[in-house]
Amino acid sequence: MRLLAAAVCLVLAGARAPGATEGPYRPEAGKFPDLAKAHTYRGELVFVDHVNRRGSLRVLGVGVFRRNDPHPFAMLPYGMVRYHGAPADLRDIPLGTIMHVTAFLPPDPKLSSVPVLPVDNKDRDANHYRGIGVFPAENHVLLLEDEPSYCLRTGSRWKLKEMDYPKDQATLVASLEGASNDAKNPGEKLTLDGATRFWRGREQLSLGDMIAEGILPASGKLDLGDRAVYLGLTWKPCPDGIFLRLHISDVWLDEASLKRAADNQNETHKAFIRSRWMPAYVDNVEYGKFGRAKVTVTLFGGMDPSLYADFKKDETALINAAENTLKHTGGHYGPAHMASKGPIVEVNKPPGEAPMGSSGIRITMETDLIIEGIRPGKVVRIRAAVWPAVDLPREEYLGDGEFRVEDRFPTPAIFPKY
Repeated sequence: MRLLAAAVCLVLAGARAPGATEGPYRPEAGKFPDLAKAHTYRGELVFVDHVNRRGSLRVLGVGVFRRNDPHPFAMLPYGMVRYHGAPADLRDIPLGTIMHVTAFLPPDPKLSSVPVLPVDNKDRDANHYRGIGVFPAENHVLLLEDEPSYCLRTGSRWKLKEMDYPKDQATLVASLEGASNDAKNPGEKLTLDGATRFWRGREQLSLGDMIAEGILPASGKLDLGDRAVYLGLTWKPCPDGIFLRLHISDVWLDEASLKRAADNQNETHKAFIRSRWMPAYVDNVEYGKFGRAKVTVTLFGGMDPSLYADFKKDETALINAAENTLKHTGGHYGPAHMASKGPIVEVNKPPGEAPMGSSGIRITMETDLIIEGIRPGKVVRIRAAVWPAVDLPREEYLGDGEFRVEDRFPTPAIFPKY
């Protein structure tokens, strides 16, 4: 009977009541998260702390948008930023840009560089006419992308329906349509003005140029015939007490113009990574004698292929410990001060699709001086031999690693409570 009772207890312990669901999903530190369990939302970028890879968004909800307090977010170590359809750093994104967010709960709340919220916060009513969902606890971001980047990834395009240009402010009716059929506001009204940029091939046109060519009306209404374009979206205060009306910052009239913007942004990001080094997770460390070691890392994803191609077998590489914000932690004078150095002995990419955030590319290198911060599951940065040896500004590295958690960055108290 005791054996039977024990067996029943084991079955009940492993059973799940009908209709029960798993608890909140939290990514595991040192591993890439399950994309299917991400929470997605949109918001206006209103604050950036680029050296700590964090900032604030005014999240779009169902209430009065202007009343929504800026909501802090932090990029995951492997989190990716996309701007104009190309890799980017937070410093590249203009304030006011509407961004699409794919995010999770903080992997380790104790190390979060932004306030940690109740796990059900996205389901709570924020009151004061703000509504539900504007302060999600999922504030650690895997993917942060502007409107054209989102449209390119999902196969969507904006269709221009009509424009109305009265005396005070021009409005344009457009709908987001695409392969995913995820239009959020079919036929929504957007604003534009003299600061709106129109891109055609290699040309940058103004609203006045578009009117002079007869493409847009100088006054009154014009049917635009569902012309397919890519839009850059921002937000400006709306007249007449409107809860929310997005503003058009840019219009890419053809594929060539957006590709040109993406190419320019891609070159900016490539130069940035070469000077700051490629971020990665440490998979394994084989320790030898007298400080020798063989280190295997997985490079983070979302970057230009030419950056990954610079890591070649038998070439020299440098590897340095980093914080979750991707700041270098080893060295008083910059990333190379205490970095481990040695030859790359293997570069491979296991078969199968890599999870978002990972390139899938694994690099193994040998070194005769392994430092403390290079351990399995830790974040590191690695430099290919052909990349420039430069020193970073003081705010972009932490020193020799002798710090408390509270001192790693300005604490989450930097974000005010409204």
